[in-house]
Amino acid sequence: MRTRLIAYVVLSATPIMLANLACAQTATPVPAPPLPQAAPSLVPAKSVDLMTPEGSALFGAQWKSLEAKIVEGPPIANAMPGYKTSYDIAPHAGEAGFDDSSWPVIGAKGLADRRGGGKVSFIWYRASLTIPAKIGEFDTAGATVVLTAYVDDYAEVWVNGQIPRRTGYPSPAAISGFNMPNRVVLADAVKPGDKFQIAIFGVNGPISVAPMNFVWFREAKIEFFR
Repeated sequence: MRTRLIAYVVLSATPIMLANLACAQTATPVPAPPLPQAAPSLVPAKSVDLMTPEGSALFGAQWKSLEAKIVEGPPIANAMPGYKTSYDIAPHAGEAGFDDSSWPVIGAKGLADRRGGGKVSFIWYRASLTIPAKIGEFDTAGATVVLTAYVDDYAEVWVNGQIPRRTGYPSPAAISGFNMPNRVVLADAVKPGDKFQIAIFGVNGPISVAPMNFVWFREAKIEFFR
């Protein structure tokens, strides 16, 4: 009798164990961020100003923008006693698959507009870039492509749902300094038709100063190098 009871318990638990094992095997791991690359310091073979309608139109880019808010939440696991609140931003508009269909279109010239209410302020900018086969007489195939996002005062640059970065190494897509451009390599050898979903998180700074100014682009461009 006892042997039959043990066998029944084992057989009853088997489907649950198999289901849990299947879930563990099919769980999608969080992909590691791409490693950062240093942009060339050479004179570009071709440069396009994304802050002009003509320049953005070459890549089919439609710029959209939305203010990011600071939101409160519970503390994360293992927080020290006394810390009852965590702080996050909303929305997380750099993530892959983010839906910006309801965002207002600002246009290429709108990148230069002073946005936010001042002090501690965060602004998202998003656009999808498609590499054309030619820009004038310039053939884009095989070129190294670099995006320059020069935001007053700081920026983080997301490319296809990731911030290229590596701990302890220069990471141009992360905050690079006070009023310094982010020069992010999009591709080493681009192909016509390649698409890049760009999300740029603009920050008013220095943050601890809470300055009496706004968030805006000083420069946005695409450079091609041979």
